[in-house]
Amino acid sequence: METYTPNQISGILQVSTTTLRRYEEQDLIPPVPRTPSNHRVYRPVHLQAFTAIRALLLGYDIPVVYEAMRMIKQDKLEGALWLINEQQYQLQVEKQRVEEILTMIRNADFTRYKNVQLKEHMNIGEAARIAGVNTSAIRHWESEGLIGSERNEENGFRMFSTAELRKILVISSLRKTVYYIDNMRNLLHNLDNQNNEKIEGSFQVALENLNKKLTLQFKGIAEVMKYLDWYSKGK
Repeated sequence: METYTPNQISGILQVSTTTLRRYEEQDLIPPVPRTPSNHRVYRPVHLQAFTAIRALLLGYDIPVVYEAMRMIKQDKLEGALWLINEQQYQLQVEKQRVEEILTMIRNADFTRYKNVQLKEHMNIGEAARIAGVNTSAIRHWESEGLIGSERNEENGFRMFSTAELRKILVISSLRKTVYYIDNMRNLLHNLDNQNNEKIEGSFQVALENLNKKLTLQFKGIAEVMKYLDWYSKGK
């Protein structure tokens, strides 16, 4: 059977041998045999495991990739695939969300979102539920000056107007695409001034990025399926 040294695997995948050892230490790959002089001997199944990890990391979160690879090693193959599928579903939900809010902007209609009638003023919990984010995220955006709130005179709670909720929805949809606070601030300025062309451009970039991520996710799945084939043969 063909074998590989750490340096050979490193050269094939263009990663450091330190990274390969870290994956092994994290229990992501099958047991690695050693020579009498205690040198690692990688086999094709290890090469494919490393290849699958690198491919998955391009489209999935690190904790998901690591847990899925550990589950495969524990023979929980279906569980690993469902875990990967769950993050694919989350990507689909994110795409639907971006498209829905883009439609709201185009129609200049922020009276309803996901069949929920938006009130003129909402507290932070209501705003967070509608936007699908944690209340801590909204507080952070307010501290950065991206949004503003009023205070309920009776209880002192934050209250967000429809205009501010519109900003919250835009931020929550584009936060993974618009990386810098100043860029987001400029984008919200365009929103206030109804400069929809620039707003739509940002949403189109977000959709393009989601499409690219989807492609990377499927490429990662393809490598995982190859790994599962090697893994089953080696058992």
